[in-house]
Amino acid sequence: MTLDALGIVHLPLFIAAGWLLNLTPGPDVFYILANGLRGGWRAGVVAALGITGGCFVHIFAAAIGVSALITASATAFTLLKWAGAAYLVWVGIQMLRAPKPADATDSIATPAGDISATGPKSLKKVFLQGFWTNALNPKVALFFLAFLPQFITPGSAHPTLSFVLLGLLFNINAMPINLGYALLAAWAARRMGVVRRGMHRLEQGAGALFIAFGLKLAFSGTPNT
Repeated sequence: MTLDALGIVHLPLFIAAGWLLNLTPGPDVFYILANGLRGGWRAGVVAALGITGGCFVHIFAAAIGVSALITASATAFTLLKWAGAAYLVWVGIQMLRAPKPADATDSIATPAGDISATGPKSLKKVFLQGFWTNALNPKVALFFLAFLPQFITPGSAHPTLSFVLLGLLFNINAMPINLGYALLAAWAARRMGVVRRGMHRLEQGAGALFIAFGLKLAFSGTPNT
């Protein structure tokens, strides 16, 4: 089945816009950077995969109309908004409370990417926090609902399939950027890594940003306001 048959238009523009949007710093980017700095490239990559997994929730939810329901219902949007805001604040508090490394020189003998040496946070926890950070953010659902239909012709014979394919393509295109952020953070950590206390302060800064993102989300208006 061709793109014309699916009603998908302006694909190069869609790809370029997706790259630009994913390059823009937000909660997802800061989460990836914070974990890459603290846990090395493995933690950064797993954080990126968690974010991507959460994004799939919004893609399929929007395709079957759940996001449309959230947009139409102020109550549904408000409930999801507060759940997402509370989770962002909770993740931010966890970052602020992360234990300070006992000895900055330990990082010299620690291979980059060995998360066991950077704190008690497991890769599973990194993934799940990234997943829920994205999945509980109603702004992401609304983004897909508003952005993707612009590249599907009205009256398309297969709108749901077109929506899913564009969502998958958006996620696939986002992966190199997210992984790039993870590797950049790990690279920076190795060169700043002789001062793990500095990384601890960076994580605290990311935690403060997460709390700010959560508060911003909590006090944002409904889609109809």
